[in-house]
Amino acid sequence: MYNVWDNVLAEVEQKVSAESFSTFFKDTSIISAENGEIVIGVRNSFYIKTMQVRFSKIITDALNNNNIEVKALKFEVKSKSAPKVRPREIIATKPTQIKEKTTRLKDTIKSSKNTSTGLSDKYTMESFIVGSNNDVAAAAAKSIIDNPGTRCNPFFLYGGSGLGKTHLVQAIGNALIKKNPSFKVFYTPISDFYSEFVDAVRSGKGKEFSQKFQELDCLIVDDFQQIIGKEKSQEEFFNIFNHLHQLNKQIIVTSDRLPSQIESVDERLASRLTWAGAFDIQLPKFEDKCAILRSKAELMGAEIEDEAIEYIAENVNTNIRELEGEFSTILVMSEVRGLTPLELIKNGSVNVSRNSKLRPTSSKQILDKVAKFYNITTKEMCGKSRVANIKTARQIAMFLLAEEMSLSTTKIALEVGVKDHTTVMHGIKKIKNDLKLDFALREQIDAIKGKIYG
Repeated sequence: MYNVWDNVLAEVEQKVSAESFSTFFKDTSIISAENGEIVIGVRNSFYIKTMQVRFSKIITDALNNNNIEVKALKFEVKSKSAPKVRPREIIATKPTQIKEKTTRLKDTIKSSKNTSTGLSDKYTMESFIVGSNNDVAAAAAKSIIDNPGTRCNPFFLYGGSGLGKTHLVQAIGNALIKKNPSFKVFYTPISDFYSEFVDAVRSGKGKEFSQKFQELDCLIVDDFQQIIGKEKSQEEFFNIFNHLHQLNKQIIVTSDRLPSQIESVDERLASRLTWAGAFDIQLPKFEDKCAILRSKAELMGAEIEDEAIEYIAENVNTNIRELEGEFSTILVMSEVRGLTPLELIKNGSVNVSRNSKLRPTSSKQILDKVAKFYNITTKEMCGKSRVANIKTARQIAMFLLAEEMSLSTTKIALEVGVKDHTTVMHGIKKIKNDLKLDFALREQIDAIKGKIYG
């Protein structure tokens, strides 16, 4: 039966994305198969829900193709892969014991930093959780690791604070060195680049500074938006960029916004940074957050109930950094108080604040802002015109009504004046697909959001 499951997995792998297969089908197995009732073992209860909704038919078809009759398909948590938290005996704990437990938890997230590369070894591709919010960026990262200096060069990665940009780009650097130990990689925040450049100029070592960077195989610059107002540093970076790019050396840059949105950045430099496109990391969805926390728990060897993970994921809606911060706080409190994380949550010992995203006051507000941005009237946008720019504006309005107000497709159809909700579904899907590669469209939508929330 287990050989059959290997065959089933091989078939499933051809029908789902690589990210979905890696996330949801890893460590799965057939627990039992009696009288047509197939029970599949998964890692935790979060995966059960997703498997039931998204993958039941694919799995059933694959089982049938392998001559396994399926009358009922069920999913259960495999105890070895996702151990349940056992109620702890509440005993007297000496202060030194508490300190030791707390320190152990904190030590799991510490790491060494390689002074010659600037990279921290805690950032790896294996520990970077791929979800719907970052799958395109992750795919680009893997392409760079396989073929540095080619297709995704430069690799410009942008997104809000605490979403994993630093993790991903340092993971690329670590992977490149692991693949080729002689590969010269250097990671630096732009603020450190600026400070080191100023010191070099003052001490008359500007040439040595330039040479240090020009000899690299891969340069990783973080938080590029902080280069505002530093004209000489921009000029130096511009020269280093050109030198490395002409030699097909890999350049990686992160920022919290697109180059064109960074005040006072030289137009030539802004243009070069997006030669190979721009890739963004967005806020993680509920499923992504659950996967991140489960992975972190496994990495730390920590025991936490699925219900507790789902509670944290549901109530932290800001960024991954704060999500992991709340997670670590609950684990430390659990050790100190001798209670399970879920017990802490249920008895009110912790209060994970709801950081819900602000919503527009009305759908009219979104429609008006979109129409104004594209220099058309709301009536034109919500009419029957098939003119390209009006149609695009209408689809963007559909997308924003769904994303920012969580309206149903039926409700959106009424708002934008189309008869069939399937037209709305098509419009939203088109914008989502275009956003993956069209950074000009991303910039336009970011600008519209700025008008809505500004």
